[in-house]
Amino acid sequence: MLSRHADPIAAIATAPGRGAVGIVRVSSPQDLAPLIDAVCGRTLKPREATYLPFRDAAGGTIDQGLALHFPAPHSYTGEHVLELQAHGGAVVMQLLLARVIEAGEALGERTGHAGARVRLAEPGEFTQRAFLNGKLDLAQAEAVADLIDASTEAAARSASRALGGALSHEVGVLRDQLIQLRMLVEATLDFPEEEIDFLEKADAFGRLDRLTAQLAAVQARTRQGALLRDGLKVVLAGQPNVGKSSLLNALAGAELAIVTPIPGTTRDKVSQTIQIEGVPLHITDTAGLRDTTADEVERIGVSRSWDAIRDADVVLFLHDLGRMGQADYEAEDARIRARLTAVDATRIVQVFNKADLADAPAAEIALSLKTGDGLAALRQRLLQTAGWQAVPEGLFIARERHVQALARTAGHLAQARAIAEQRDAALDLLAEELRLAHDALGEITGAFSADELLGVIFSSFCIGK
Repeated sequence: MLSRHADPIAAIATAPGRGAVGIVRVSSPQDLAPLIDAVCGRTLKPREATYLPFRDAAGGTIDQGLALHFPAPHSYTGEHVLELQAHGGAVVMQLLLARVIEAGEALGERTGHAGARVRLAEPGEFTQRAFLNGKLDLAQAEAVADLIDASTEAAARSASRALGGALSHEVGVLRDQLIQLRMLVEATLDFPEEEIDFLEKADAFGRLDRLTAQLAAVQARTRQGALLRDGLKVVLAGQPNVGKSSLLNALAGAELAIVTPIPGTTRDKVSQTIQIEGVPLHITDTAGLRDTTADEVERIGVSRSWDAIRDADVVLFLHDLGRMGQADYEAEDARIRARLTAVDATRIVQVFNKADLADAPAAEIALSLKTGDGLAALRQRLLQTAGWQAVPEGLFIARERHVQALARTAGHLAQARAIAEQRDAALDLLAEELRLAHDALGEITGAFSADELLGVIFSSFCIGK
């Protein structure tokens, strides 16, 4: 993908389907004036919308709409950009896109300049060019896709902050301090004859401690941002007829799952995404857990339930207070508990339903889906289990990639601290750990990124962006 970034590219930049307006976007390192003349029949004033007919090869009109020309470098991609805004029918958009590519092909043949030929853009290629041309760093480029994909208002606002450079600023502050520390260490390596007690006079311990503390604060905010972006996978588990489907309906505020007193009504997973305090929660209701060999369909459903439990961030293990004390029910609950020992205990929340009939064990979540009591406490428990905390309005969205990069940075700083504490500290090893920490930070904004990583990131974008 990177080897082709000098080609002129074009794509439909609006979602497929019918709409009042659709946009075809073109970006090229070369001057677009010949293409503009071929499609629009006239020159365009920079950054000024012009209403005109879009012409086909024979001079006929495909549609009438607005044309905007953004000469380089003052455009989204940093290249010459043309946007054609027409009526948003699928056929009109395809005709207009085909005309742009046809005009580019004709110009290339007439001028003998292969670079004039326009090809279809790959997913995310417009934003990738913005990154390559220094219009956005990598964290900001990812925020473009996150803003488009945001499933909650809070996620959209946080993605907008990341696009504005909030995460990049935080990383930049850490990077600048790390650079200063690296400079001091490496200068000491270059001039050993000075015989300076570097660790004391340069306040290496103090600098490292302050940097580590600031990094920890950024890590906490980044974990929150990643949770806001990705949400939380929550699975409702338990025996048949303990209230899983009723709980899904109560959390979603809609009748999504069928609720009957007949055991085994839910035979496959039923999922819904909700939000609590802006955090997306992907709730999955599963088939009731029990030993069953008579019904092949239910057996498959139970198997899928256990698969969902293994993949969950949080498992709500529901119990029926109205059936506590019944030998067969207690035995089956014990069997499920034993199998759940393979799941991280911190991911399991014990929930006791039908609190209107009996008291729940102390320190456990008790609720009554009949009255609604306990639902608010359960929602807060879900956020607590996820590690979500109330944060200031300035939260920025983040990705798991950013969380992992910061974790590696913290690990290298911890190693640097351990080296610095040694008697006759090996400053070359200290310098190396600081360099690795610097590189890990650079991965977030793209200062140090392999081409393979860029390919993975931008391939997840929609075409036209």
